[in-house]
Amino acid sequence: MRRFLPLLLVALAAAGTTAAACALSARWWLAAVPALALTCLGGRDLLQRRRPVLRGHPLTGRLRYPAARVLDEGEEDRDEFLVPSLHPVEAAEEAPVVRVGGPDCVQPYDMALLNVSAMSFGALSSHAVLALNRGAALGRFAQDTGEGGLSEYHLRGGGDLIWEIGTGYFGCRTADGGFDVREFADKAALPEVKCVSLKLSQGAAAGGGGVLPGVKVNAEVARERRVPVGEPVVSPPCHRVFSTPRELVLFLGRLRESAGGKPVGVKLCVGSRQEFLAVCRAMLAEGVTPDFVVVDGSEGGTGAAPTGFAGRLGMPLTEGLITVHNALVGVGLRGRVRIGASGWVATGPDLVKRLVQGADYTNAARAMMLAVGCVRARRCHTGDCPSGVATQDPLRERAVDVAAGADRVRRYQRETVRDAVAVMAAMGVRAPGELTPAHLVRRADPGPPRSYAELYEWLAPGELLAGPPQSWAADWKGADPDNFR
Repeated sequence: MRRFLPLLLVALAAAGTTAAACALSARWWLAAVPALALTCLGGRDLLQRRRPVLRGHPLTGRLRYPAARVLDEGEEDRDEFLVPSLHPVEAAEEAPVVRVGGPDCVQPYDMALLNVSAMSFGALSSHAVLALNRGAALGRFAQDTGEGGLSEYHLRGGGDLIWEIGTGYFGCRTADGGFDVREFADKAALPEVKCVSLKLSQGAAAGGGGVLPGVKVNAEVARERRVPVGEPVVSPPCHRVFSTPRELVLFLGRLRESAGGKPVGVKLCVGSRQEFLAVCRAMLAEGVTPDFVVVDGSEGGTGAAPTGFAGRLGMPLTEGLITVHNALVGVGLRGRVRIGASGWVATGPDLVKRLVQGADYTNAARAMMLAVGCVRARRCHTGDCPSGVATQDPLRERAVDVAAGADRVRRYQRETVRDAVAVMAAMGVRAPGELTPAHLVRRADPGPPRSYAELYEWLAPGELLAGPPQSWAADWKGADPDNFR
């Protein structure tokens, strides 16, 4: 309640000075008028729906926005640029979609170019999760549930869901923490669930399990995850149901069968190129492929990401995308597997850049949080998020107006995709499939600018099978479908 103390004090001052002006001297109006104005301003903050931080922190929340505008400056990477054409084309009227689902998939899904990345209920408040889901429903794009399970707030808004399953198996978890295939099959059959994503690792904590601080584990979150109330939830660093690349791809096949033929894929932050090539060898050996691979950049994560992991373990999104794209091309499987890019995607040019680097579609977390009302206070781990986005405090989360937040999410996604389509048209490109590495240029120092076609090696279809280039030969030779190491 301390958040409302400044408004209460100002209201009391307004009442006192107004009474003094009426009863004692007109000079008191010099103090009463500003106090009354501030009281009205604070009341407006409480009643407005556009800015969550003002609803949760009337008056004092206004100090945040000038600082936020200063923090926004200089974040754009100006060392890279997309190549415009002297003969641009008309922008497409309808936003492109990506068909996700390989030959073993009987319920393919048309994925939008920009979707909501993985954020769990528990990490985010119920209002924030519901706002994201309703925004996805309004805009016809997908929301990744995060590894915290299928909560009622993911299901209530009517949005399409990518159900993420992590090493804790929340939402399909046995009493001893294992994987419950029957519960998985029941929930995967829900019409809201369009795809299933098996999380191998994430950029915020590559090589470690996800962590939900105990302060955010209330009774509702504990019930969803089947864990004790008030205790930190630390997911295991690796899965219990497989221990080799071969077992992984076979497990993906069983998941797809249990899900009724819906698309099933994996999410990972790439560390070792040899390990991913081992998974590719397993795909070839067993004839089983995921329908999609979501590449999470090591620069990912919210304000709760462990500082010792985020940005320090795993490949950044650019290198991760190029590695996965090249590996799948090199083994001749790129046509069967879609690639999603999960990381810092905030604008249309950001989106196009990831498509050039090898992605088919993108997922955004931080940008979607900002659309809901996040002010980047970096207090996600404390439970006292000032904007109500990353908290389980019922009083704080009321700062997020679900209807207004959903509309902002819808409009942000729509305008970002429109911007991306317009940028591609200015580049002379009618569809994402026409983009090439030559369309993205990096400014080198020293030296002239060089395109991605020059900066990186791009494998030809099946090249690893026919005879890998020298730069890939050692990793390809060491890749073992029966051993991750």
